[in-house]
Amino acid sequence: MSSAYPTPQSQVAGPSRPLLADTPAQRVIAWRDGRAVTVGPFLADVHTLAARLPVAQAAVNLCEDRYAFLVAFAALLVRGQTNLLPPSRAAHAIDETLAAHPESYTLGDVDLDPAPPRYLRFSASAEDAFAGPAMSIAGTALAAIGYTSGSTGVPRANPKRWDKLAISTGHNDALLRMLAGGDYHVVATVPPQHMYGLEFSVLLPLFGHAAVCAGKPFFAADIVASLQQLPEPRILVTTPVHLRALLDSGHPLPRLSGIVSATAPLSHDLALAAEARYGAPVQEVFGSTETCVIAHRRTADADAWTPYADVTLHPQPDGTRIEAPQLAQPVVLADIVELLDDGRYRLRGRNTDLLEIAGKRASLGDLTHKLLAVPGVRDGVVFQMDETDAMGVRRVAALVVAPGIDAAQILGALRREIDPVFLPRPLKLVEALPRSETGKLPRAALLAALAG
Repeated sequence: MSSAYPTPQSQVAGPSRPLLADTPAQRVIAWRDGRAVTVGPFLADVHTLAARLPVAQAAVNLCEDRYAFLVAFAALLVRGQTNLLPPSRAAHAIDETLAAHPESYTLGDVDLDPAPPRYLRFSASAEDAFAGPAMSIAGTALAAIGYTSGSTGVPRANPKRWDKLAISTGHNDALLRMLAGGDYHVVATVPPQHMYGLEFSVLLPLFGHAAVCAGKPFFAADIVASLQQLPEPRILVTTPVHLRALLDSGHPLPRLSGIVSATAPLSHDLALAAEARYGAPVQEVFGSTETCVIAHRRTADADAWTPYADVTLHPQPDGTRIEAPQLAQPVVLADIVELLDDGRYRLRGRNTDLLEIAGKRASLGDLTHKLLAVPGVRDGVVFQMDETDAMGVRRVAALVVAPGIDAAQILGALRREIDPVFLPRPLKLVEALPRSETGKLPRAALLAALAG
């Protein structure tokens, strides 16, 4: 198959892996508007698009339909090109990614106005079956470059090799098969461009036993409709923000085998409420763009995390060094952990969250937790400002969503829980936090909302 397309020389060396693991032709890869897409039509779409792609090193994959994203992701791999996954779909983020990769272009499945530079628009029909030879990818191929969200600063690029993604996806697939008791069907509320979305809604159909819903439901009613179109067993891949919105909506869900949550801390109370309402275990997964998912826990009944097989954590002064088979070299995360005797660990905050003011210490994570515990607060975040005051201290601020109460009431409640030097000032009431599609809070957006 590779001989049919011009392929960058940098991507052809090394032993290859199949695009799809050994799988029957009738296996369902995706669901589009309630209709199953099996292996044959999927490979036909990949072949058709791969033949259209220009000669290049990489492309920014902007597809909105998840099946189209999967087709584009695979077609780029077949052509020996890298999927570029910017931290957002904003024009400046796309431009910065293209500038960092001069021999690249953009592709997507919808007409964009204005269109990004060097934009190729395509359609995925999922009609004809493919009868050509098996498609293989070089194991050492640079399959994707994911960018961190920028929630703590400037987004950073993280290259992902095809063979390494196979290892991490194997762990995720095993976790979901445990929940489902076999092959399963996924609805994901997170975009496929995000590493969590990529892992749990794009790579699982390629390496694992999943069929994925093509949509990207955002509102509660859309999530329900997407789940209703899938057969059992169903897995919902989501975020704490979407999970809270589902619970608040009161919409009943079809039977679930499990719920997976990531991108932001999931509270014990929210996990407990979701399990009670939907009768399905909620598994929170822990990872990063740098490492992919490395651990999981059932948050309703455990505060400790269970690492995936062969993942080793080494606490150190500036965070935690992670060693894992999916990593080409160890990665140091800012997270502070406490190792337990049974091999699990507890999170104790992040080194970037630690505060020291007037000789006293606190963490932004704990302050935010106390803010969210104030009756009437629906959402909120505590963060440290860039500027210093007259004493040279970087004070803390807060953005809060709390209809029906005022800032004075919130501060009054916080005074009973935290030291006065850590009271957030200013504390600004807003209608909604400036969350990204995945529920994260980029620092630049927080500062802009505070100043606005």
